[in-house]
Amino acid sequence: MAIIFYIPGPLREHTDGRSQVEIDVEIDADSGTLREVLAGLWQKYPGLRDRIVTEQGDVRQHVNIFVNEENMRDCGGFAATVGHGATITIVPAVSGG
Repeated sequence: MAIIFYIPGPLREHTDGRSQVEIDVEIDADSGTLREVLAGLWQKYPGLRDRIVTEQGDVRQHVNIFVNEENMRDCGGFAATVGHGATITIVPAVSGG
């Protein structure tokens, strides 16, 4: 199953400068979970994991992950269903003044 990840500027150093990454994830059905597809991303780009999740495996407070256009926190968290051709957007919080 092919999944497209959109990578923000601050994290591109961990994806060889790529803003968009396509990962083929092997799952048993036509859809998987967000946890499964993120594991595929981290396998290919291991440096991303620690910038997205805590040591306990929770998404960092200042990071939002969208499955298509829905925030993962509103659609089941890591158990959110991700179908073939889905897009995952990672958005770190930006602050300043």
